[in-house]
Formats: sequence, C-alpha cells, structure tokens
Amino acid sequence: MTDSRLEKLAKHLEKILEGQEIDISRALGEITVLVHSRDLLGVIEILKTHEDLGFDTLVDLCGVDYSEYSTETYAGYKRGDRRFAVVYHLLSVKHNYRLRVRVFAEDNEFPAIDSVMSIWPSANWFEREAFDLFGIIFNNHPDLRRILTDYGFIGNPFRKDFPLSGHVEMKYDPDQKRVIYQPVTIDPREITPYIIREEQYGREKV
Repeated sequence: MTDSRLEKLAKHLEKILEGQEIDISRALGEITVLVHSRDLLGVIEILKTHEDLGFDTLVDLCGVDYSEYSTETYAGYKRGDRRFAVVYHLLSVKHNYRLRVRVFAEDNEFPAIDSVMSIWPSANWFEREAFDLFGIIFNNHPDLRRILTDYGFIGNPFRKDFPLSGHVEMKYDPDQKRVIYQPVTIDPREITPYIIREEQYGREKV
C-alpha cells in the first residue's frame, strides 16, 4: 500500500475507532490494530460495516505463541504478560485496503477469544486450526474440534513448548492387525546442517 493510502486508512481508523481501547501501529507498509479481547466483536463489526472501511473479507486468521517473543511492549501489554494471540488479516474489496488486527487472550493457561464466525462465517476452519495447533478456545464457535491432527492427538503442536518429536508415534502392529500409538522412540536432538566451504568462498580471487 502506498504511503498516501496508508495515511488515509490510518486517519479513518483513528477517527472511526475513537474512544475504543486500541493501538494503531505502522510498519513495512502495513497497519496493525491491537484490540482488547473484550472489545473484539464490536471493533470487528465496525471494521466490516463502516462505509469508509468496508473490511468485508477475512483473508486469514492464525494463532501466535509469544512465549519466546522479544520485541517491544505492545500497547500496555508487557512482554511476557500475554502468551497467546489471534491475528486477523482483513481485506476491503471496495477500498482496496488491507489491515491486520491482533488480539491477546487474557488467560495464558486457558486462552479464550470470542469467535468471529457471526461476522465472517469463513472463520470456521481458521478458528478450528488455531484451536488445534495452539489450544486457543473460540467462544461460541458452533463446532470447535481438531481439524489437522488425529482424533486421539494430545497437545498442541505449534506451541513453543511442544517437543519437535512429539509425545507419541503411530505404527501398524502386525500382531494386533491395527494401527497403534506408542511413546516416541526417536531421541530428541537439534539438527544442525554440516556445511563445507572453500577457504576463499565468497571472496574475489586475485
């Protein structure tokens, strides 16, 4: 988005969302709006329906685990205070605007955020994915269940504290003639590529 269009969108957001507990930031040609979880649905509704904004399309929704994040404080949230967030990528077809909305879950042990399916039905599978991979609960979602992992899967594989090798592995047992789960037999290790370079690699040869 050009600087002039970015500035125009920022002014619209500041004026239309005046009085809301939000933080608007700009970086790399994009605008991010940080919203408090209790205000999410109200702000989202305004973003979608206001004629000067018209964010009618939810492009993407994803979970984020900030447990090892190391950037500056987000609008009143000290680093480490809030672990899980949901990020929404919105598109206004009418105005050709793009916007990122971020909301933090207030409880790190039981992260929960209101579902936006009533506003964008397309959020259905996105929210199920964030639930499956990060363990984020979406209040009032009509069918919140795993979508990528197996039915008997335990844990949330995109959390930073989930082991790379997982907890269990699946294999076919010829004696029982069925697929079974068993504890992981792979030793956890960090895989570092071994690189061999010539002594003069990257240098101009004389």
